[in-house]
Amino acid sequence: MAGAFGLRVVPRLAAPHPGGRRGGGGGGVRDASSKALNPATTNGVKKPNKQHHLWIRKETAGSGKKAVRLVDTISKLPNEREAVYGALDKWSAFEPEFPVIAAAKALGMLKRRRQWLRIIQVTKWLMSKGQVLTWTTYDTLLMALFMDGRVDEAESIWNTIIQTHTRSVPKRLFSRMILMYDIRNRQDKVLEVRSDCFLLVGLSVHYILDTQQ
Repeated sequence: MAGAFGLRVVPRLAAPHPGGRRGGGGGGVRDASSKALNPATTNGVKKPNKQHHLWIRKETAGSGKKAVRLVDTISKLPNEREAVYGALDKWSAFEPEFPVIAAAKALGMLKRRRQWLRIIQVTKWLMSKGQVLTWTTYDTLLMALFMDGRVDEAESIWNTIIQTHTRSVPKRLFSRMILMYDIRNRQDKVLEVRSDCFLLVGLSVHYILDTQQ
């Protein structure tokens, strides 16, 4: 009888874990909560870090304001070297690094306003501070000297450029000098600049070939 009415003990099956996995201790809940608490993720996708780009925008905006302040300051000054240089020294006195970008933007603003004398003054002040001028700044300076009627001074700076940078003078500077001499009807100088251009191009080609051998 006992054998007929005996109970069979069947092992109890474990219920499926809510998270779909065993041994997680509520891992599915923790994953969801961690994603919700992490601001760097949205639906499991990591947000890009825009801190660097924001820094660039702030720096660009700051240099623009500095450039406007420089232009407004020197535009009200008399055409005296001491007054202009003193104002420029005060403008850059409290900067942790020399405001090169702001100065370049200021030169662009002065060029649009056709304030050629101020361009010459600011550029020479930059040179007196030991700042290396870019090709754009050199081009602006040559144009300002020409428009201010100081062709001899522009020619002197041009000769310095040719002697210092034997292989890297851009074509737009040659074009600037050719146009300047052509307007002045100095065809001998036009031919001289063109010959210098061809000579520098030839030197550059030979230099490239020598470095490749």
